[in-house]
Amino acid sequence: MSAAPAVVVVRNEEELIARAGHLLATASDVVFAAADLRSWSALRGTTVGVQPPAEVRLRKLYRPHVVLDPAAARQLHEACERHGAQVRITPDELSETVILDGRMAIIAGDVRRGQRSYSVLTQPDVVQGVLALFEVAWRTATDLAVYDAQIAEARRVAPQLLDLLGQGIKDETAARMLGLGVRTYRRRVAELMEALGAESRFQAGVRARELGLV
Repeated sequence: MSAAPAVVVVRNEEELIARAGHLLATASDVVFAAADLRSWSALRGTTVGVQPPAEVRLRKLYRPHVVLDPAAARQLHEACERHGAQVRITPDELSETVILDGRMAIIAGDVRRGQRSYSVLTQPDVVQGVLALFEVAWRTATDLAVYDAQIAEARRVAPQLLDLLGQGIKDETAARMLGLGVRTYRRRVAELMEALGAESRFQAGVRARELGLV
């Protein structure tokens, strides 16, 4: 009898649920790495809520731009309160990943023709390697509550900042329009750029449009 393959590529979320749904429903240690709240949306309801929250250790890692959206930030806080999830924010690039009980890793692939493929890994050494990468990112990430407090003011003025940046208005004028000092204005812009993962003000505007923030 031949051994099951260590890596299986499934073509869409329906196939993923068919192959791994039973493990998602019963896992007691689940980690997520996601770019935004839309990632892994098909898996909602297959993990959290099936077992009492006390029986599930749930950790979620997100990029900073997620908390620039007030609605998304509220959802993350609700996940912490309702499901006992631990949520942290990292500026590092993420491979969108789910790891179940340290025994299975699911890595999201590209979207093609409206469908996303997934690689399902079960080889123990490979899964542990993926988990080790997650743990490094987790240790250096910032707790949601702490990061949320740090970014609160930049989030409040983000729509105005993005509009002013898009118009190319000089810092001194933009700061005056927002009732801020120039140094404070520039600090808010820097915070916004960091949250968006942007290296320039132009790139910040592009990223904000891509993410639907403007």
